[in-house]
Amino acid sequence: MRLLASDARQAVFAPLSERPGRTEAVVRRLGSAIAMGIIVDGEQLPAEAQLAASLNVSTVTLREALSDLRARGLVETRRGRGGGSFVRVSHDALADLSRGRLRDLASTDLRELGDMRAAVSGAAARLAAERATTAEVNRLREVTTRLEAATDEPEQRRIEGRYYIDVAAIAQSVRLTRMEIDLQAELSQLLWSSHRSPDELADAVASHRRVIDAIAKRDGALARELTETHIAATTTRLIELHMRLTRESLGGAEREPVASTPTGWQADGTSTNDHAPALEDG
Repeated sequence: MRLLASDARQAVFAPLSERPGRTEAVVRRLGSAIAMGIIVDGEQLPAEAQLAASLNVSTVTLREALSDLRARGLVETRRGRGGGSFVRVSHDALADLSRGRLRDLASTDLRELGDMRAAVSGAAARLAAERATTAEVNRLREVTTRLEAATDEPEQRRIEGRYYIDVAAIAQSVRLTRMEIDLQAELSQLLWSSHRSPDELADAVASHRRVIDAIAKRDGALARELTETHIAATTTRLIELHMRLTRESLGGAEREPVASTPTGWQADGTSTNDHAPALEDG
């Protein structure tokens, strides 16, 4: 199964859940889509009535969200013929949105996101090992080559997100693929304000290549284990960044209890559980 670009766009404009804070949820959804490159610089958003209906929010809520995005410099509204709301990619604005989101979330929220990623991406890697064709394995290798060559960090994040989505698509599970799209959209926003060294990028590329090798060898258990280990390390880095941002926002006056790793994760980034919760192909 080849993932179509329309699948990712459908996830962006899918209805939001009935929860409080829907204005903020619209801002996060559209901000994540911009960070992930699903909606691109200069692209016109759907008309307000259409977009509000797609997201299952009122036009008042949508207008509040668009006003927030305009204030951040991520949306520009033009009047008159040919007018509407247009996307503006601002790295500073996306970084500010990322830092705000990381401060708002608790460490337990980030840990649960890591648990879900391990379940979804781990299951996808296992199934991909059972179902991938040679051409699909080669496509994954091309993605990691692009990741290794990318010098722009936002582009690295987008390529890496595409790697996970492609693995899910190769697993031939529509549900896993759509869940992976949702997870990568959320993750792309959280990671925007984080930075990694060339050595850390090289480690990530090497980790993904080990997973691809396991997929090529039809070793689903190893592909899943390697995927879970890499995700655990990413989760640990996010929690550490959250704690640092929290301390900075408090001006150092108060500090969270500093545990270098969250409950359930070891210092090397691996889970204390043998495997993340099992999630089978839907």
